[in-house]
Amino acid sequence: MLRIHQFPCLNDNYGYLVHDADSGATFAIDTPDADKYLAEAEKLGWVITGILNTHWHPDHAGGNLKIKEATGARITGPAGEAEKIPGIEVQARGGDQIAIGGYLVHVFDVPGHTLGHIGYFVPETKDAFVGDAVFALGCGRVFEGDMTMMWNSMQMIKSLPPETTLHCAHEYTQANARFAETVDPDNAALKAYINEIDDKRSRGEPTVPMSLARELETNPFLRADDPALQAAMGHPGDPVATFGEIRGRKDNF
Repeated sequence: MLRIHQFPCLNDNYGYLVHDADSGATFAIDTPDADKYLAEAEKLGWVITGILNTHWHPDHAGGNLKIKEATGARITGPAGEAEKIPGIEVQARGGDQIAIGGYLVHVFDVPGHTLGHIGYFVPETKDAFVGDAVFALGCGRVFEGDMTMMWNSMQMIKSLPPETTLHCAHEYTQANARFAETVDPDNAALKAYINEIDDKRSRGEPTVPMSLARELETNPFLRADDPALQAAMGHPGDPVATFGEIRGRKDNF
């Protein structure tokens, strides 16, 4: 059985520990806060044996060295950002496979937020760890890539099985929802989703992880190929321009 333990850390990050009960292998997905990761692992009786970084930003790789010092964990990160990943030992690229005990993890490329950003997908359980590539009702800012690159990454995420559970790195959902309403006001599925999000947050509950199938219906950044949204954004027939329009509006929202 593969167990996924999610917990809040820093201001709005989520940490993840992925544990194969049969082998005892435990991997940290990113390392925003080393002390919190170590404390959570100890509480569960797990020992961190590996780290999988999605990209180089300090709120994703900043705890690498402290966790490695404490546990000897082997650090895997994106090959395209190897010089920026503290302590990297394994350089991962799209198409690579990594074992967490008896489970194979497939690496996929999702550049745009950073140039080497990668994600991790477990086909057996349909879980994907997407870092800052995509959020519930949102996506990462395009800091290092361009809109074509980021839209291609959205298409990569859209190509995963719709029953995939997406584990993203931040609790940004209510802010994303307020924006999504402005560009897709007639989406009934979005309205229902927003009501559930507001209910969860009113109880202090996380809105992450999320269903890819639901994001495909409601997340405007994944829907830039929808003709109605393209027309509303003023770029009929052009998903890249539509995506760029949505991202630009969100940046200034």
